[in-house]
Amino acid sequence: MPKKTVDFIKNTSCVQGMQSLPEEHVDLIVTDPPFAIDFKAKRSNYNRTQSRVLEGYSEIPQEEYLAFTQSWLKEAWRILKPSGSAFVFSGWNNLKDILVALDDIGFVTVNHIVWKYQFGVATKRRFVSSHYHCLDVCKDDKKRTFNPNCRFGPKDRIDGARSARYADMEDVWDIKREYWTGDIKTPTKLPYELVSKIIDYASNKGDIVLDPFLGSGQVAVIAKMMCRRYIGYEIVPEYYAFVKTRLKTKRYRIDDVKKGAGEGVGPLSLFPAQAKG
Repeated sequence: MPKKTVDFIKNTSCVQGMQSLPEEHVDLIVTDPPFAIDFKAKRSNYNRTQSRVLEGYSEIPQEEYLAFTQSWLKEAWRILKPSGSAFVFSGWNNLKDILVALDDIGFVTVNHIVWKYQFGVATKRRFVSSHYHCLDVCKDDKKRTFNPNCRFGPKDRIDGARSARYADMEDVWDIKREYWTGDIKTPTKLPYELVSKIIDYASNKGDIVLDPFLGSGQVAVIAKMMCRRYIGYEIVPEYYAFVKTRLKTKRYRIDDVKKGAGEGVGPLSLFPAQAKG
């Protein structure tokens, strides 16, 4: 029996997982790699109930981050179609390593998007970081998929004056983080509004969307909600089980990952804009 090449997730390293895929197989990559900042997922200043945050965040040592980034981006390059794009998220701390790796491998930088969110970690001796970087890259800028009219038409206006399409296509995105109050969660997750915007602009229905670092499973879950095919890899068993439960039960949020099908908040079929919860 041939190996499954769409609509699956695996509990394995992303490099090993991607090596099993054919060349030029994926239409879109959206991912948020490990931070390499000695991230402590259950720190009290993240303002979350620690008992509901899943254990197991897999961090990368700072001194290994460039080599680690190069290893998975080489495989990402191999499996990405010429018409595809990759959106790689990063904090400022290790942004240079990702930029160097992308350039060395041959990716073309299309945009450097800044995601502005509503809060950062409290600080005493520096300015509060309340933004995240997103590098929009591709293999062939002339062939890549981009849908400028997917959310607003040329005549749509904000308050009857400003172009809604222009505002939506600016490279600073003011999007709030999601609060999953009372529900099981991983330490980090990208909000529905952010992921769905990328999928809208950079892919079409039926396309294959890959997340090499699944984490909470947002990319796979939202891709499924938006009629795309999905692939995802996650090395942490607890996170993999959490995502598998979300996909199997078709729930956007899960109030207890140990409960059976039907538990949670909101079936996927009912969520697009309401998914923020």
